[in-house]
Amino acid sequence: MSETIPQQWQEVSSLDDLWEGEMTAVEVKGKSVLLVNHDGEVLAYKNRCPHQEWALDDGDLDGNKLTCAQHLWEFDVCTAKGINPSTHSLSAYPCQVAEDGTISVDVS
Repeated sequence: MSETIPQQWQEVSSLDDLWEGEMTAVEVKGKSVLLVNHDGEVLAYKNRCPHQEWALDDGDLDGNKLTCAQHLWEFDVCTAKGINPSTHSLSAYPCQVAEDGTISVDVS
């Protein structure tokens, strides 16, 4: 019998501070998390490129394509899948936005 681990939400930001088409890095329990607002949907990822662990918030967000600034690896922020190369993907965290616009992430 497996136990379900309850989610441990941490309030990290406000939707007022993360406009559509923007991304920002926040610290959650000692981990750097990349928040992305794509068309009003907030997504959360480990703020490190899977290639050599460079910070993704230094990169470029163009629509749904996130490009790492260091070696130009590309990712689709809607699916977390790699575009170039397609063999790697982003590490996603559960994320939610409350009715009052508070953004919470679970990194456990």
